[in-house]
Amino acid sequence: MNARLLPYVLILPVTLFLCLFFVYPFLLVSKQAFSTGEGFSLDNFRQVTSYWKFPISLRNTLLLAAAVVPIQLALALLMATMVNRMEKGRDLVLYVWTIPLGISDLAAGIIWLAIFEQSGFLNSMMTGLGLIDKPVNLLTFQNPGIVFLAIMLAEIWRATAIMLVILVAGIGLIPKEYYEAAEVFGASKWKQFLRITLPLLRPSLQTALVLRVILAFEVFAVVAALGGTLFPVLMGETYTYQFDLLNSGAAAAMALIILAISIAATLVILRVLRVPKGATI
Repeated sequence: MNARLLPYVLILPVTLFLCLFFVYPFLLVSKQAFSTGEGFSLDNFRQVTSYWKFPISLRNTLLLAAAVVPIQLALALLMATMVNRMEKGRDLVLYVWTIPLGISDLAAGIIWLAIFEQSGFLNSMMTGLGLIDKPVNLLTFQNPGIVFLAIMLAEIWRATAIMLVILVAGIGLIPKEYYEAAEVFGASKWKQFLRITLPLLRPSLQTALVLRVILAFEVFAVVAALGGTLFPVLMGETYTYQFDLLNSGAAAAMALIILAISIAATLVILRVLRVPKGATI
């Protein structure tokens, strides 16, 4: 076989897979979103954006992402650094920390619902400590802050491991000679982190942040389990249009809006964390 054709032959299966399971469905969704019975139209987008719940669900989605992702990034960096410096028990600790990866979104929401519901662990603990006289219903419209906190904690617990695995792999690729040289010149651990780890970790940070932000915009099951209709998000409204209202055009429009927000966030992350040409440590 011609050596020039070999790379194209090797990527052909992946290309066919992407065309079949991404490009073709994307074209179908786009057709549904931009068309009605009369042909090309923006009516579906006007319908979903003019609905009173749209600004609320957009705000909640962005607010949840803005609150959760930075905390997860800080935790993942701290945990990855700790794991990288461990000499014994590293694999066990990493395994325990990544257990939430094996739990579905809905299961994670139900686990935290068992903590926050009226007969749950939190109420039992507060009653036992004498902080309250009897169990109270925390997840109600009267306590929007607690509902948001419960969703936020569930998301942090469930998805931090996604970033952790990527960052652990990235730190493992940094040559240890850099740290040894820094110690020779008297650099503190904090300075090594700022001048060596973070700059060389930029590609991994890009990947981790892009993946996590996209998943944050698609949050649904955890919110449904803990907040229900009390905390509307974009993905929840998409589900409502598709399965409750049987309006596939509006659901497709919502899906493309979420995609547009994800692409915009991805471009911002890639721009902010781009590696400057000729940069040195």
